[in-house]
Amino acid sequence: MTRLRWSGLPLLASVIGGLLLSLAPLPLALAPFKPFWIALVVIYWSLEQPEHMGLGRAFLLGLLCDLATGAMLGEQALRLTIIVFIVLRFRSRMRFFPMLQQSLAVFALLVNDRVIALALRLLSGAGWPDWSFWGAPLIGTLFWPWLFLLLDELRRMPRRGVA
Repeated sequence: MTRLRWSGLPLLASVIGGLLLSLAPLPLALAPFKPFWIALVVIYWSLEQPEHMGLGRAFLLGLLCDLATGAMLGEQALRLTIIVFIVLRFRSRMRFFPMLQQSLAVFALLVNDRVIALALRLLSGAGWPDWSFWGAPLIGTLFWPWLFLLLDELRRMPRRGVA
């Protein structure tokens, strides 16, 4: 049986899409509810193809996101690295969860990410955020099943000869 070559195009396209969604402007009232799109993309790829989305790539992707969004340099890099570490640690279980249970695990990852962001925010002297700071993990969890299905279809396209 011949081994299919892996094309990095689906990974690259999804990362660019996640970065563009992160940069997309929202009205001021909705901005705190914007999901951490890059984290959702990184969670997917570290679940499905951990050999292509490890700690190093997550860190570099986080640095790229820090530069693109103007965040404190290293903040998103640290947050993405922690997310990927947790996903890789529990990958063998999470990968076979039913979608509802997997969504709850993603919710836990995104809340953990918010706790880390809160700690970094408090250490930098920015102060305590309002309640809307905690809305993004819920919105990201609601998007997870659809994003998972979309990225799964994108990942399988080259194998079927579509791309």
